[in-house]
Parts: sequence; structure tokens; C-alpha cells
Amino acid sequence: MLKKANIAVLVSGGGTNLEALLRAQEEGRIPHGQIVLVCASNETAYALTRAANHGVPGVAIPRKQMSQETFEATLSLKLAEYKIDVIILAGFLSILSENFVRQWPDRILNVHPSLIPSFCGKGMYGLKVHEAALAKGVKVTGATVHLVNEIPDGGRILLQKAVDILPGDTAETLQRRVMEQAEWVLLPQAAEMLCKQISES
Repeated sequence: MLKKANIAVLVSGGGTNLEALLRAQEEGRIPHGQIVLVCASNETAYALTRAANHGVPGVAIPRKQMSQETFEATLSLKLAEYKIDVIILAGFLSILSENFVRQWPDRILNVHPSLIPSFCGKGMYGLKVHEAALAKGVKVTGATVHLVNEIPDGGRILLQKAVDILPGDTAETLQRRVMEQAEWVLLPQAAEMLCKQISES
């Protein structure tokens, strides 16, 4: 019987990337992994509702009410409870410390809404990335899925996909196209790549 890697998805908001991962799982596109836990950094994240709708346990660990140490200790306990093998950051806006990341070598996936190394680094998240791409006047953007290490936006790039910027694009229309054409495609692929590697090791 296939041993599946246990996945925790960390979220902060609406959970559109989580939804893409859950649907991919249900369609059999992540055969070596299974999403067994969703952790939200705030209690009002709609992603928790999405998790419940798919029958996946969800828990809120309110980052703003805790110190970094307490937050990460609480998160670590929850990850241990569910025997997590892989962490996927899917619109997770809380910064994880170097110490935390070091405990998960090559086990944390992150998606960034640009073609790294463009439009990444401190302060570059969400709509800000797309606003920067439009302000720069580039014709192509996209998304990147990478393994996280102690260096912000560092780690090994696993997958990238380009997306055209169209005349009349706003940050909102561009964000939606990047999600639909790149993020929602790459995240399940990267999850399967990493889970397959873990389950076969």
C-alpha cells in the first residue's frame, strides 16, 4: 500500500490556493500526499471554512495574540500531533523564524506570485507584487514554487510558470490570472513532487 506523506497547509486568508490543493487531491493529482491539517494564523480566515467543506481538520493559531516563540511552539505541537511530513505555505502572511525553518529542511513549500528573483523580498506579497510588475511595465510575470530555507525567498526553486500581462490589466485582474494559470497549477504539482520523494525515501 502506498505510504502517503502528511501535508499541513498554512494559511492566513481566503484560502484560494488551499482550495486548488484540496481539489487536486480529490481529483487524484497528489497521489503520494494527503492534506491532513489546515492551520490559519487568524480565527476569521475563510480558509478554515474551505477546509471544513472538504472534511479536513482546521485550526486557528492567532499569531497577533502570541509572541513569535509561543506561536511557533504551538504550531510545532499541532504539526507533531498530525505527524506532518510537508508544510505548504499558501497565502500564509506570518513570517517563520530561521530556527523554525531549520527544523524542516526541504520540507516547506512556498508559492510566490512572480518569477523569482523578480518582485520578491521584504514587503512583496499579495497585490503589492502585481502592482510592482505593472509599475515596472514588464510584459510577462508568473508564479514560483520554491522550497523555503532560512533566507527569505531563498531555497531551491522547484517550478515556475510564466503568465502574460495584458493591456488594461489592473493588479486585481493580473492577480486572478496568475492564480488561475500558474499558482493553482504549480502548487499541486510541487506538492506531488515533494511527497513522492518523501514517500519513496
